[in-house]
Amino acid sequence: MQFGYGIGPDTSWMRKELTDLGVTELTTTDEVDNVFQDPQGNMLLVINSVCGCAAGNARPGLKLAMGHSKKPDKVFTVFAGQDKEATTKAREYFSDFPPSSPAFAFFVNGEIKAMIPRHRIEGRTAQEVSDDLVMIFDTFCN
Repeated sequence: MQFGYGIGPDTSWMRKELTDLGVTELTTTDEVDNVFQDPQGNMLLVINSVCGCAAGNARPGLKLAMGHSKKPDKVFTVFAGQDKEATTKAREYFSDFPPSSPAFAFFVNGEIKAMIPRHRIEGRTAQEVSDDLVMIFDTFCN
């Protein structure tokens, strides 16, 4: 098993799956705060994870959804278990929801409007995850 980012299994490919879609990584608390300082428009925050049983369909589900005609103005990600401080900071912006990873949090002008927690991802196909995201995109994106 390869190791990367210092400790644990190499997660660089899991990060790359998202950055290849144009998703911006937030790895520090300052980066997270900067995103939420100007919350105009709509934004999807992806809480990435190494969990194979759920994250293995979350990232492909997002890829399918990003091919939809309606999509968020901005898409960011934090990596739970890897960028711990950034993930903790991000969760402060939707603290009414229990911590969950992987997960998707959708915001309009900085206000959370939809959440897809792990239990709505785990055991479902990438297409089913995509369908949930597309429903959110259709509801809140232009």
